[in-house]
Amino acid sequence: MRRHRSVTNSGADLDEPLRLFHTSEHPCGYWPERKARDLVFDPGDPRLARKYAMALQWGFRRSGNLIYRPHCRACQACVAVRIPVADFKPSRSQRRCLERNADLDARVLPAMRSDEHFTLYQRYLGARHPNGGMDGHGEAEFDQFLVSTWAESRFLEIRAHRDHGQGPLLATAVTDVVEDGLSAVYTFYDPDATDRGLGTFAILQQIAWARREGKRHLYLGYWIDGHDKMAYKRRYRPLEAFDGQRWRLDLHDAPPLPADDR
Repeated sequence: MRRHRSVTNSGADLDEPLRLFHTSEHPCGYWPERKARDLVFDPGDPRLARKYAMALQWGFRRSGNLIYRPHCRACQACVAVRIPVADFKPSRSQRRCLERNADLDARVLPAMRSDEHFTLYQRYLGARHPNGGMDGHGEAEFDQFLVSTWAESRFLEIRAHRDHGQGPLLATAVTDVVEDGLSAVYTFYDPDATDRGLGTFAILQQIAWARREGKRHLYLGYWIDGHDKMAYKRRYRPLEAFDGQRWRLDLHDAPPLPADDR
């Protein structure tokens, strides 16, 4: 990584400025024909846990122990988005998703990989990202991508309900907890249960969790206009977008959603 610039701390922190680096160019994970690079907090800085909430407010995101934000030379397609959970109202299709999955249980656990989590993760990648590189992830890649040594991370587990004992694991939403909100890091689910809409159900459960804990926002990572795999994020309303300076409600200037999703 190359040194990029420093950011001066504010408030009560009077220690050294935060150091930022930008990576060299690498293939874009969303548009294969494009080159991407990222702006990254110094991974060796011992203050990452304390600065993580601030970084999310600046449009950054976590991957493993790295805090990063896309910083491409000729593209600004990645837009950080978040849901103000107090104002969120589920759409008609989201209410149907809740009803369809009323037989499931959701619980929050420490972010620790188990054989069950890893097996589901591999099945999900094999079905959703075949031959994309991630489908070859082993246990080390799982931990490197999803687990952090400094973040307050949790696994939101979604299981089939059983009156006695524990039902099978259907989905896991890796979620970070910060002062003002939750950050949805990654969700993987049973590829044989696509009719349940488990990705949507996981986000709705994260919204409910944030409300229970008195959090203000659920951070959803990056939305990309015109990218099919990112279109679902516009279905959560209201949705705030970070323009590089402040959070705005710009995304809802886009065309309205289909009538059956309102």
